[in-house]
Amino acid sequence: PAIVAPVNATDNITFLPFNDIAALEAYFAAEGNNIAAVIVEGIQGVGGIIEATVPFLTAIRQLCTQYNAVYIADSVQCGYGRTGQFFAHDIAGVNADIYTMAKGMGNGFPIGGILVAPHLPQKHGMLGTTFGGNPLACAAALAVLEVIESEQLMSNAAQQGNTILTALRQMPELHSIRGRGLMIGFEMQPPHEQLKKKLLVEQHVFTGEAKPNVIRLLPSLAIDDATVQTFLERLQTALR
Repeated sequence: PAIVAPVNATDNITFLPFNDIAALEAYFAAEGNNIAAVIVEGIQGVGGIIEATVPFLTAIRQLCTQYNAVYIADSVQCGYGRTGQFFAHDIAGVNADIYTMAKGMGNGFPIGGILVAPHLPQKHGMLGTTFGGNPLACAAALAVLEVIESEQLMSNAAQQGNTILTALRQMPELHSIRGRGLMIGFEMQPPHEQLKKKLLVEQHVFTGEAKPNVIRLLPSLAIDDATVQTFLERLQTALR
């Protein structure tokens, strides 16, 4: 995993190869009803903008249903309209049992949440979170949903993402261009290993990264045509 935390070292979590349906089926066949849940990002963020395939997500849904496991869609980074759909997982046309959300949920104001399907039993009175249900955070989250709908930001994410992806694919210096909507990644090869630094220092363009050599683009869902063109021009300048 890209992020190593104490939870990664426990015996109760098994990491399987991403998009490997055969490995997933084999593990379910071996462990059966001992599996509590499968958690997966619709598009891996820190992992390098790697998309979960439709067959892989569909297989997760089918196997979780068959073995009475919970399908958890990690939508913290790839959700809330970023890919042009509300959840990146929606591309598979099947529903998860639990969706995790944060980041774009509050448009910068700290808030996180989960959606739980009604068929999962709910228990009242359990310890949740110290800041759960904060009125100001919830007001921010409601405002975000209203703006996403009124300004058609999911449609904008899909449109602007297509513009960026099309332009990137015409730049021979970039490799393995991938992503959906406004969650885009590409790989840097010699002599452009310092592209991220050049964009920041020389062009004043801030991007994300994923080791060892991936640049991640996650701009505002409200990005407009002029800003997209400015970015593409500065990227081309940095590549020279």
